[in-house]
Amino acid sequence: MKKLSLLSFLMAFVLLAACGNQGNTVSEAGEKGPEHVIRFVHEEQIDSVQQSYVEEFKKIIEEKSNGDVHVEIYPVGQLGDATTQAELLQIGAVDMAIVSPGNIGTMVPESQALLLHFLFSDDMQINKQVLNESEALYGPMNEAFLDRRIKVLSYWTEGFNHWTANKALEQPSDFEGNRFRTMPSPLIVSSYEAYGANPTPMPYEQVYSGLQLNMIDGQTNPLFAIEQMKFYEVQSNMTLSRHSLYVTTTAINPDYYEGLPEDVQQMIDETVEEMKDKSFEIQNEQNSEDLETIKQESNIEFNELSAEQREAFRGASKPVREEYVEMVGNERAREIIDTLEKEIQELEGN
Repeated sequence: MKKLSLLSFLMAFVLLAACGNQGNTVSEAGEKGPEHVIRFVHEEQIDSVQQSYVEEFKKIIEEKSNGDVHVEIYPVGQLGDATTQAELLQIGAVDMAIVSPGNIGTMVPESQALLLHFLFSDDMQINKQVLNESEALYGPMNEAFLDRRIKVLSYWTEGFNHWTANKALEQPSDFEGNRFRTMPSPLIVSSYEAYGANPTPMPYEQVYSGLQLNMIDGQTNPLFAIEQMKFYEVQSNMTLSRHSLYVTTTAINPDYYEGLPEDVQQMIDETVEEMKDKSFEIQNEQNSEDLETIKQESNIEFNELSAEQREAFRGASKPVREEYVEMVGNERAREIIDTLEKEIQELEGN
């Protein structure tokens, strides 16, 4: 009941804001306003990869449309947390969103394939190609999202995820008993249970205090998030594990999209296409810079997994792939994981 009340309030808020901005408004000076206002939400703070992405998207599409399309940006917190934002997208209270599988695992169970450990390549160029072209993603995965009233326009990554803790995490047994913070995805929980950890779902905004107060022992995120949220201040070790990609999506409400004029649909599609290269540039630049910042501003100890250590983790994590199929419980899940594995292996030349 509380959740419904919050969604109703937020929907009323954004619809009220839209009424003052949508279509053919005229200022006191007699200037015509934008024809279309896109309410675009994302899951991170204002100094993040997602904010940089949406700002670039806004710049490109507003230039393309000569001001007829205007983008309003709502970072996480302004209209609720990441899960609430996805729900607002589903009901049309916002128009576009960056939606990450880690936050909607119970909403779109099939999307959890993108959270599996040691599935993607160590070569980011191969991962880029998979995320841009995969038949698994733009076929059955997109169908799964659309069934839940989310139209995915593209898949992209914010970089490799890494582990921080108060000790080196070099083999699965190092996780035993570790209260490890995870996103609220059942499959992420299962992945850390496979290592013997005690996975602890916790909102992103509470992770720093959770580490500081010893409520949790470790966490995982891309480098930019570890730097921006200052997790390195309350952890003594970082394992450059590259165990998974932080995959996210650019999504739109399907009714909103279908109701737009053809030329605006085309501008959105073209802008999303342009952002495929730009998103990889943004994450690469920001993660590289933030790694240097962490090294300069902290005494955190770094370690990197050897090939042998990676194989040990890969072996421990593989049963979770079958658990994914069983958890989702449909043939589409089997098709997604089998096709995705095959695509990655073929590109790696295995």
